[in-house]
Amino acid sequence: MLNFYPGPSKVYTEVRTYLQDAYDEDILSTPHRGEQFVQLSRAVVGSIKRKLNIPQDYSIFFTSSATECWEILIQSLTKHKSYHIYNGSFGEKWCQYAKSLRPASDGHKFDVNEPMPVDQLDISPDTELICFTQNETSNGTQVNATTILNLHNRYRDTLIAVDATSSMAGLNLKLIKADIWYASVQKCFGLPAGLGIMACSPRAIFRAKQMNERGHYNSLVSMYEKMLNYQTTHTPNVLNIYLLKRMLEDREFIKTIDQQLSDRAEDLYTFFSQFTDFKLLVENEEVRSKTVIAIEAPERLVDDIKKRALHHNMRLGNGYGPWARNTFRIANFPAILDEEYEELKRFFLHYYA
Repeated sequence: MLNFYPGPSKVYTEVRTYLQDAYDEDILSTPHRGEQFVQLSRAVVGSIKRKLNIPQDYSIFFTSSATECWEILIQSLTKHKSYHIYNGSFGEKWCQYAKSLRPASDGHKFDVNEPMPVDQLDISPDTELICFTQNETSNGTQVNATTILNLHNRYRDTLIAVDATSSMAGLNLKLIKADIWYASVQKCFGLPAGLGIMACSPRAIFRAKQMNERGHYNSLVSMYEKMLNYQTTHTPNVLNIYLLKRMLEDREFIKTIDQQLSDRAEDLYTFFSQFTDFKLLVENEEVRSKTVIAIEAPERLVDDIKKRALHHNMRLGNGYGPWARNTFRIANFPAILDEEYEELKRFFLHYYA
C-alpha cells in the first residue's frame, strides 16, 4: 500500500529494523526512571537539536501528541487569555480549546489564499500568548518565515507559540523567531503516532516558572524540572522515543531534507495544475504548503478518485473540516519515496488526464 495520507502517514521502512532492535535491547521494558532511559532521552535531545537546527538553549519535551500541547501551553503560560491567528480547522480548534480554559481568549480568522495579515492584527497588550499554525494540515497552507519574522518583530514582548505538526522534521524552520514549537511524530518524522515533541525558549520557561502552575501532571514547570535530568513527569512512550533516536541518527540534516521536499512540492504542484476536472485548493503560491497538497474537485469526483486509488493500493488523504467533501490531500513527507510519487502521477495520468 502506497500511503499519501497526511497523518498518520507512511513510516520509514527502517522502522521495522528499529522495532526488532528495541526488543533485543530490552527497550520495551526499561524503567523510565532508570539509567538506560536517561541516556536514551539525553541522546534524543542532542540529536533533535543538531539535526533539526533547534537553538541549544531551547528546552525539549516529550508529550503524547501535538493536541496535548494545546492544553499544556494554555494552562501553564496564560492566566487570562491567548490570541489565535488561523485559517483552517486545526488552528480554529486550538482557539476553541483555549477559550474553554480561558474564556477571554480571542482570535483572528483569515482566508486560505491570504498571507497571515500581521499588519491588520489588533492584539491587546495584556495578551499572554500568541498562537498560530505554521502548516495547516486541513487545507494545505503555510505561514512563511518572513511573515513569522514580521509577527515576532511587531509583538516582541509577547510569547509566540507555533503548531508545526505537519512541517517539523520536514522544513528548516527558523525556531529562534518564536518561543514554542511543537509537533507530533506521525507526519514528517515518519514514525508511528503516539509521541509529541515540544521545543520551548528560555523566555517560555521563565514565564512558566513565574506562573508556577503545578495543578496537572503535564504542567510545564514540572515537565521542565524533570527534563533537567532527562526524565518525564509521566510514563512516556519509551518505544517511540527510541524510534525517534534511531530515525534522527539515520536522517540527513534538516537543511537537506527541506530542499528535497521543496523541490518535490514544486514538481507536484506543477503536475496537478495541468488537470481540468480538478484544481489546487490554494491558488496563491505564496501560501501553499510544501508538505500537504490539497486538491479541490466536485464531491463525486473526489469519491471516485479516492476509491479508485485505494483499488490500486494507494491511500489518499480525505478532505478535512469545511473541505471534507470537496477536497483530497496528498502528503509530501520525507519517508515517502520519489518513485512512489511517480507511480501516483502515472495513476492520475492514466485515469484523469
